[in-house]
Amino acid sequence: MLEGDVDAVGLAASLILVGIAIAVSLGQQLRIERQLLWATLRAFVQLIVMGFVLAWLLQPGRSTWYSWLWVAGMVVFAAWTVRARAPEVPGLLPVALLAIAAATVVTMGVLFGLGVFPAEARAIVPLGGMMIGNSLGGTVLAARRVADELTDKRPEVEARLALGHSARRAGKPYARSAIRTAMTPQIESTKAVGLVFLPGAMTGLILAGVKPVDAVLVQAAIMYLILGAVATTSVVVALGSIRLLFTPDDRLRPLTRNNAA
Repeated sequence: MLEGDVDAVGLAASLILVGIAIAVSLGQQLRIERQLLWATLRAFVQLIVMGFVLAWLLQPGRSTWYSWLWVAGMVVFAAWTVRARAPEVPGLLPVALLAIAAATVVTMGVLFGLGVFPAEARAIVPLGGMMIGNSLGGTVLAARRVADELTDKRPEVEARLALGHSARRAGKPYARSAIRTAMTPQIESTKAVGLVFLPGAMTGLILAGVKPVDAVLVQAAIMYLILGAVATTSVVVALGSIRLLFTPDDRLRPLTRNNAA
């Protein structure tokens, strides 16, 4: 078993590359140094809180219902995050909530319903976080890409509408483009897994002493489910965003590009 203790010195040393990134931002006038600092601090606080939560959830005799409630809370928070990061799409919260909840139910149902993992807190919360977290990026990207496409190509969209196309038909090409854009990072990650990088679940299992072949099979199942979750959420949110960005009588709503990172 490998020693995994990290003291304050080790933690500080891990921030060296963050410091380099901040220096690059300052030198190149990228103006993202505050975002880097905030992301670093926020990640640390959230991980510390999660550590205490997991310690409480993993106590002997603790009901797994608390773990499922925590996963449900992660779904709600993820949907709220999507709405906050894609404010140009009005009424996005219910659509994002539906997409992420559906993907989570299906993927967790496969993982635990088919006995891939035991339905215990030590598996429920981390795996739920992996599914939801990976879906989050694609979901935000899909919503923002749809809004950007319709904003940039408004004359083209309105020409389609003038020719008698419905909002759904007029927006379909841009929804397809958004879905491809949202899924590309996960597709590329899946193609490169094992050759370019070793995913966290597989690495953790190997460090815990699990046979490499068994760890690979577990990681493959997780990667396939994550890919499916990203595809599901991207499609639902992209198509939902098309509906939200048009009025009931098939007119394109006023749009503004969101330049926030």
